[in-house]
Amino acid sequence: MTASSDFQPRPAWTMTVLLTGLALINFLDKVVIGMIAVPMTAELHLSPAEFGLIAGGFFWLFSVSTIAVGLLSNRFQTRWLLLAMGLAWAVVQAPQAMTTGALSLLVCRVLLGAAEGPFLPVTVHALYKWFPDRKRNLPVAIVSQGAGVGLLLAGLLIPHITREWGWRMNFVLLGAVGALWCVLWLAFGREGNLASTHGHAQALHGLNAGMLDGPAARQPLRKTLTDPSVLCLFLIGFAAYWSLSQLLTWLPTYLEKGLGYPGVIAGRWFAVVVVTATPVNVGLSWLSQTMLERGATTRVARVKLVSMAFIVSGMIYLLPLLLTLSPSQKVLLLALGAALPTVSFAVAPALLAEVVPDYQRGGVLAIHTAIASLGAAFSPVLMGAIVQARGAQMASACEAGFATCTVLVITAALLALRWLHPERSRRVLGSPAAQAQSSTA
Repeated sequence: MTASSDFQPRPAWTMTVLLTGLALINFLDKVVIGMIAVPMTAELHLSPAEFGLIAGGFFWLFSVSTIAVGLLSNRFQTRWLLLAMGLAWAVVQAPQAMTTGALSLLVCRVLLGAAEGPFLPVTVHALYKWFPDRKRNLPVAIVSQGAGVGLLLAGLLIPHITREWGWRMNFVLLGAVGALWCVLWLAFGREGNLASTHGHAQALHGLNAGMLDGPAARQPLRKTLTDPSVLCLFLIGFAAYWSLSQLLTWLPTYLEKGLGYPGVIAGRWFAVVVVTATPVNVGLSWLSQTMLERGATTRVARVKLVSMAFIVSGMIYLLPLLLTLSPSQKVLLLALGAALPTVSFAVAPALLAEVVPDYQRGGVLAIHTAIASLGAAFSPVLMGAIVQARGAQMASACEAGFATCTVLVITAALLALRWLHPERSRRVLGSPAAQAQSSTA
């Protein structure tokens, strides 16, 4: 199946629902360490710098495993790769529940990060086998909202679970939920076989080239990875992950120790922050897809839309430092500032899939996630250093840390506006026929 007319809505959306559930678990695994930070650090006697190191340790092998498994997704069915990941996530929860010190917890987080690293590129690659190019924004946005639901549940449930049964019980429950998802995926998960129109054109050209001039030439991966559009998308991902990881890791501590909210109330405010991302992400993704369906170029509907979202986010992150605001006003501003960059999680993979040849898509999506996740590895550590250096000034320290997002998101946006041209990159990286047409135009 190679054309949009072969699109099968029912199984495609079934896979979307199942993968949304996996995204929910994925982000619960990520955010639980921040939600239990206060009681856990007290029991294990962790300093702010040590906690930042442990939180960032989740991403130490994240990039390596993302690239390795992403490249495997070009050769093996995503159905089995996703099942293996889900099983690994469930199993590694047990030692986290039994940890007794900083070192053992760090090892657990590093291993969990290695298992979770490939989730996004493999999931996107799996979805793209079910949806044609102009229908891809929305399903990826919906899957990313599984993350939003996971974060919402984290804010509402984890403080209560911690209060009633202790912080360790959260890991036990996560292991059980992960095992249940694996059973459902084994029963209902399937592999799609819908190639994009761009990939179909490449396949047809390969057939013609084989008939006339021998085997069709393939672009080297090096050329793809050094394309300006691809590099801009890597930076966009880095900035978005920096913002997301910093907020998810340190927001609960900021709410409790910086703004003075009790644990359960802080959890509710955390839920408000993550709920804000859902309408923003889905709304902007829907707007982008609508613009495409009405004839807008991807440069306008995707690149400029994401860039403007990043610029507004960067400006918002500065406001708590510049203005005298109440605690609730600060949280609401952070909610909007953190929500806007999340649109890139749906749009950036679609841009990569549009630009990159199909035979390189799985690997390039993995490399994109690997590079982006470095932002998630560095930002909690930097925040920990800022907090420890400022001592008792928790609120201003966290706000200064959040403001580091401003530099990154605005830089990424400006470079994208200058250098990210999907149509141009598609001609350069596409089939030899497309290159020939562009050279004679």
